Amino acid sequence: MPLVLGLSIAGCAGPPSPGNVPTLEGPLGLQLYSLRDQFAKDVPGTLEQVRRFGFKYVELAGTYGLSTEAFKTQLDAHGLQAIGAHYPYERFREDLAGIARESKTLGLQYVGCAWIGHNGPFDEKTCREAIAVFNQAGMTLAGQGLHFFSHTHGYEFQPHGDGTLFDLMMTQTKPEFVSFEMDVFWVVHAGQDPVKLFQKYPGRWWATHLKGMKDSTPTGLFTGQSDVNNSVPLGEGKIDFPPLFRAAKKAGVQWHFIEDESSLAGQQIPKSLHYLDILHAAETVKVTL
Repeated sequence: MPLVLGLSIAGCAGPPSPGNVPTLEGPLGLQLYSLRDQFAKDVPGTLEQVRRFGFKYVELAGTYGLSTEAFKTQLDAHGLQAIGAHYPYERFREDLAGIARESKTLGLQYVGCAWIGHNGPFDEKTCREAIAVFNQAGMTLAGQGLHFFSHTHGYEFQPHGDGTLFDLMMTQTKPEFVSFEMDVFWVVHAGQDPVKLFQKYPGRWWATHLKGMKDSTPTGLFTGQSDVNNSVPLGEGKIDFPPLFRAAKKAGVQWHFIEDESSLAGQQIPKSLHYLDILHAAETVKVTL
């Protein structure tokens, strides 16, 4: 039986208390990039750690020196199911067949791009090139039973016309082939409001990356870069999650992935799960772990 938020909540008696904060519904997973340093040293041991955290679902960003087949074997051995994965932008431009082949081996449903390479500030020319790549990738991969997505990383919010380059990307990509994954840290880092973005573009978001942001972290930047230790557990720092969960639900978000980029991720991930347990008990937050 799947746990609801996996840790302490499994021992709670009765249904969660009703509240006026709508539920965060849907499965919760872990982006394995969170434990990249550990994976570089010990893949089986790190996957066992993920299992012990209570996760069943994961999102990938590489296979840490193993072949696709060998990594899938390790996932299976630890009872983990990969839902989606990030691949380099260049591969979406040049190697869709290879992405499709690897994704089928891994049993993925979603494949996405987390970073669009650019020199200097992200500009309109680069954005329009990416839009063309994404539309083609989405259409081609849909024919293979895969869903394509773009992951927000902050630099897309450069001002453009009456809005931003992200608005251009949203309006020029084809909804039937291109969806988006909101990394709430990078949205806030760029000075944007995740709640307003969910409200502005309902139906375009398939997933979130959830991580807290240290109070002292500078925002209003379009670099897509920040000290990794500005990533803190959910419930700490400057991101207010309950309104974000409300908006995500209304926008049709299907999946949520904790991603902790901190050097202390192994210690912080249980704190994030505990925070979600608290929301479950107090505010009817539901997520299947």
